[in-house]
Amino acid sequence: MVKEVSKRFNNVQVLNHLNLEIEPGEFVAIIGRSGCGKSTLLRLLAGLDVPTEGELLLDNKRVKGVHPDTRILFQDARLLPWKRVIANVQIGARNGDKDRAEEALQLVGLEHKAKEWPGILSGGQRQRVALARALAGNPRLLLLDEPLSALDALTRIEMQELIERIWQEQRFSAVLVTHDVSEAVALADRIVLIENRAISLDIPVDLPRPRERNTGFAFYEKLILDRLMGKETKETLESAFMFSSK
Repeated sequence: MVKEVSKRFNNVQVLNHLNLEIEPGEFVAIIGRSGCGKSTLLRLLAGLDVPTEGELLLDNKRVKGVHPDTRILFQDARLLPWKRVIANVQIGARNGDKDRAEEALQLVGLEHKAKEWPGILSGGQRQRVALARALAGNPRLLLLDEPLSALDALTRIEMQELIERIWQEQRFSAVLVTHDVSEAVALADRIVLIENRAISLDIPVDLPRPRERNTGFAFYEKLILDRLMGKETKETLESAFMFSSK
């Protein structure tokens, strides 16, 4: 739980009294314009930064620093080029457990690449290894900081499907920061919009999985894009509430 969290860098207010509750096993997407504080919030959740005010709670206990049950997947895979794939994944496993690392590689379909060097892998494969490294730690909370933005369109869709499948199997909580509204609708149970240093919209995505790019999908895309571009109307919000309440 994020409770009344504010964050300042010198005299610049980035987040202001922000509140956010994430249920166990929930998939939440955070979107907003560049510089709105999305990545700052993710760093706070990861324990890589500390709030200026407010607190972060897990099981009603205040979290300080990096929690052992939290893992993060960045835009850049950040693999160590001097270590083979299996050794990179072991970094994320508790006590460097090789068996668990091998299981995580199997989850992402790269068990046959265990002895390869990262340098020979494609961009999509490197991100799969980075995902395996995060999963090797059996996270309760997986944070995703635009991990698919550098991938080509087809690989991106494949990674979205992989992340969704593993999340459905393991039911960890997931928080995705993304600029891609379509990606947010495809993956999230809820979409949270940050504007003016606070949460301005928090809407559940009531679509069956796996998500099809149909009328319902387009409805949520338009709703979020209209809000981002300042085209939202009272009627838009009312229709969103009625759609989500069905």
